[in-house]
Amino acid sequence: MRKAFKISLAAFTFLLLAAAASAQQTQLPPPQQGPPPRTVIPVRLVHLVAAVTDRRDQFVTDLTKSDFSVSEDGKKQDITYFARQADLPLRIGVLLDTSNSIRERLHFEQDAAIDFLYNVVRRNRDQAFVMTFDNEPEVVQDYTDDVGELSEVIQKQNAGGGTALNDAIFAASQKLVSAPLAPGPDPDIRRVLIVISDGDDNLSDHPLSDAIQMADRAGVSIYAISSNNDWTTTDGTSAVKAIKSEGDKILKEYADETGGRVFYPYHVDDLAQSFLDIGTELRSQYLIGYAPPYPTLDGKFHTVDLRVDRKGLTVRSRKGYFAIAPVASIPGQQGAGASPQK
Repeated sequence: MRKAFKISLAAFTFLLLAAAASAQQTQLPPPQQGPPPRTVIPVRLVHLVAAVTDRRDQFVTDLTKSDFSVSEDGKKQDITYFARQADLPLRIGVLLDTSNSIRERLHFEQDAAIDFLYNVVRRNRDQAFVMTFDNEPEVVQDYTDDVGELSEVIQKQNAGGGTALNDAIFAASQKLVSAPLAPGPDPDIRRVLIVISDGDDNLSDHPLSDAIQMADRAGVSIYAISSNNDWTTTDGTSAVKAIKSEGDKILKEYADETGGRVFYPYHVDDLAQSFLDIGTELRSQYLIGYAPPYPTLDGKFHTVDLRVDRKGLTVRSRKGYFAIAPVASIPGQQGAGASPQK
């Protein structure tokens, strides 16, 4: 009995020592001092750029968040981000139709583009690039604030070939995504696409919906100038389009869906006030954001209705968005289906 007890005690002692050694090898490190690291979860926002005018078509720039209301797919949403976008540096894409269909109006397009740049682009603050399109889009002048350089390139263009309007808008919107940001502590910019064309498209690989979606993701507003003056009359002070062609309707759809505007000038001189209006509008806008009511990006198009709760005012913004990942976002946040101006 005594011998058996000694064997059990030795075994017990061995197991105890082994357990102690194992505990030393697997001992957990001491807990860290201070609070645990935070997990940052980005908040998705739908972003809307809006311009508001009164009955005299004058821009209204003193509104607050409480003056606006927004609905998505018919359901009211809470506005969680609001900022006045006054006087932001502009990044402008000038899209010039050089297809054969506008050969007789090419000089008009060139004069219109040059006139616009001289009216809107400010040296050392705004930048623009020029892209032409016929069979395919081509950047003929990269970003610069030198209007003289931009004008010289525009004047050298010739007409010929088919018309790939949708492809050009798609490509120009992609280029605006990577536009140079403003120097200094505030990098925010405003992305704009000026399309000068008759609106006809007979060669694009991308459908119109793809081009609008790309502009939507890039946060681009499209301002279209129709080079088709058929059925356009003037009373000496303004031009009126009596009947819109199919191309005119396409340009209007681009403008309406992205919160821009479309113009139907008769002469280049008719554009002067329009260009001044565009420049004023781009520096008199609001940026509004709200959390989408859907937990995931479903890829579908969702209608948006933005209104101003004051009588006599009209708000212009895009009509909806595609619920897909954005290509840019408000600083510190991630957007949904749209890009804010950054």
